[in-house]
Amino acid sequence: MGKFQLPANSRVEKGNTFSHSGKDAQIRRFKVYRWSPDDDNNPRLDQFDIDINRCAPMVLDALIKIKTDYDPSLAFRRSCREGICGSCSMNIGGINQLACTTPIQSIKGEICIYPLPHLEVIKDLIPDLSHFYSQYALIEPWLKRTELPIKGERLQTPKDRDQIDGAYECILCACCSTSCPSYWWNQERYLGPAILLQAYRWLIDTREEHKEERLDQLRDSFQLYGCRTIINCTNACPKGLNPAKAIGEIKKMLVDRS
Repeated sequence: MGKFQLPANSRVEKGNTFSHSGKDAQIRRFKVYRWSPDDDNNPRLDQFDIDINRCAPMVLDALIKIKTDYDPSLAFRRSCREGICGSCSMNIGGINQLACTTPIQSIKGEICIYPLPHLEVIKDLIPDLSHFYSQYALIEPWLKRTELPIKGERLQTPKDRDQIDGAYECILCACCSTSCPSYWWNQERYLGPAILLQAYRWLIDTREEHKEERLDQLRDSFQLYGCRTIINCTNACPKGLNPAKAIGEIKKMLVDRS
């Protein structure tokens, strides 16, 4: 039989254990992915036993407690703590979600925390989102007008404004794109659900004057049509948006135009 060996730094090993004991303590066990570019060791899962009676209710609160009380070297992103900025997106209990809006009590048993999947890791729970944001820049996420300079306000009726509901709320947390197998396989060419949802937001804005140019850009066989309608993206979105529907609407726009 063939023998296969995992690439260096790919096999997750057992890490350090930080235990806690005390009277009336309510212990929850967290297993947190750890890896640093400063050494050549394989990544590991460190185990932390947290008394949740002495911790605020969200997974992000537990990570902050771990960093404060157990291991200050733990690295992760966070900012708003209100589900607005998307900084603390990670894989929690096997699901891509925001640590700041995920209650500890919503997860049964051990809570395993990994960085977003299928992205290079900078350190611990921090993925490299450089390529993701370069794709975002590619769709030119701003209103494009024919006549410049612009004079006056860009007015819309309430009905026109309502059309972008369900698209503008995207916070670019990358939970949907990193849950998409098509994006795992072809992220060098396929834009992924988050970026395509953002592209759709500008396509349906009635103030946009370069819709045809935007559609021409998306006719590439991989940028848009890399989608295989798996729907993982919609299931993963922490804001309750529907990127899969937006991708379908862009495809319909291209069909209607031809």
